[in-house]
Amino acid sequence: MSDSPQISGFQVRPVVVPLNPPLRTASGVMAKAPLVLVDISTNAGVTGSAYIFTYTPVVLQGVVEVLKNLLPQLESAALAPRANLAELRRKLVLIGTPGLLDMALAAIDMALWDAHARFLNAPLSRVLGGTPSRTLAYASFGMERAEDARPLIAQALDAGFRAIKIKIGYPTLAEDLAAVRAARALTGERASLMIDYNQSLSVPEAIRRCQALDDEGLAWIEEPTRCDDFAGHARIAEAVRTPLQLGENLYGPREVRRSIGERCSDLMMLDLMKVGGISGWMDAAGICAAAGVPVSNHFFQEASAHLLGVTPTAHYLEYFGIADAVLADTLEVVDGHAVPSQRPGIGITWNEAAVRRFAA
Repeated sequence: MSDSPQISGFQVRPVVVPLNPPLRTASGVMAKAPLVLVDISTNAGVTGSAYIFTYTPVVLQGVVEVLKNLLPQLESAALAPRANLAELRRKLVLIGTPGLLDMALAAIDMALWDAHARFLNAPLSRVLGGTPSRTLAYASFGMERAEDARPLIAQALDAGFRAIKIKIGYPTLAEDLAAVRAARALTGERASLMIDYNQSLSVPEAIRRCQALDDEGLAWIEEPTRCDDFAGHARIAEAVRTPLQLGENLYGPREVRRSIGERCSDLMMLDLMKVGGISGWMDAAGICAAAGVPVSNHFFQEASAHLLGVTPTAHYLEYFGIADAVLADTLEVVDGHAVPSQRPGIGITWNEAAVRRFAA
């Protein structure tokens, strides 16, 4: 095999894409998604691509500037994702990286791995020692009114999804129960049902509401209280019978290890942008496997479909096409299972006309 190519250039582009329907959570409504698209080129003629989601446009340009300052430090380096990221992290050890720096580093890591797999002319899952394999997926929705949820859930069921997630966190427990029961009436026995509180409850209120939901047959209850309240989540997990799902807001494998060690939840949801990109996912997946904790993903479904295929305790893939508007090809779902791309790399190709249309 030829020597690894050298990193020769990069491109960073902010876009703001529409969400249809808008994503409603207990903390507000998001009608558009601010994304940062990253491309890293090499002297071998292959380019790796990735994107991250900044949640709010307030930090979009800030993340762009961070990336534009980090990426030149990799120019002329041999393409080696883990070594490349270790070198960047070494330079940032005094400031620390949780937050915007980790988001930017994850984007770089994902684009480097994509370039590496493309250079090897193999799908990411094969480069990581597996094969492109299907993962059971669930359709993810926001806090939809009953009349709006009905056609969305019906469409997901008709498409073959066997699991549905909705968001709750209404002003009262009665409203939460009504939303859950309305969704259950639509899914019946055809699909599992998960719910997501998006960190909206105090610990005592979370215990009260989650205990009330224990008889609703839910597959999991997600983030009932603040993501950084490890002790609080441990109290909730101890008090309720329904499995708790956490992880999307944990930064890096060390926080994943801490959460598992403190028994904060029964399940783990890894977010590529926060766990440390593909390198961080692989480390965190090993921690979860050692503890026997099932792993699902949060967003970034194209790369996550590959990674779940090499995750020993893989559980569900969250189907939410946050970047679909700027992708030439979107993730395929067949009979309720996500099918990772068999093209070299992650399988991301930009729709350049759409990128120009949604440029920020």
